[in-house]
Amino acid sequence: MGSIARFRLGRPWLTGPVSLIWPAGSAGRNCRPGARLRRLEATGGYRALCNPIRLGRDHVALVEVKLSDTRAAALAAYNAAVLRIAEIAQGHMIAGGFDDLRKLRTAGMSGYRLVLAEKVSALPHVAATSTDVALQAVREAALAPAI
Repeated sequence: MGSIARFRLGRPWLTGPVSLIWPAGSAGRNCRPGARLRRLEATGGYRALCNPIRLGRDHVALVEVKLSDTRAAALAAYNAAVLRIAEIAQGHMIAGGFDDLRKLRTAGMSGYRLVLAEKVSALPHVAATSTDVALQAVREAALAPAI
């Protein structure tokens, strides 16, 4: 995680935008944020990596989804609706006994039950769901060291 993100997460009382010069300077680096942002945007953009546990989303559930229709229009409607659910951390279309596998991150089992009942089950073309709950994360892609 970069110095700006660490700076921001460590100071939750900051509610407005943080200057890009001050955190970089406090980390002992010389930073020209305008040039750096332009370079990042030109090469594909940038993103923030957040620790979901520090954000209160420590409950992980893997949801297998069976769809009632897998034609192109149905899949497009389903995928567009999935993108609007913030609790879905990852998703993969599967060739097998079910059609889709989603990783949900919520704040506890009661939060998961609410998301499943109000959001996932209401997605277009969902015929059935099955859930596996993770007991422990062995490796998280965003948190794992580079090999």
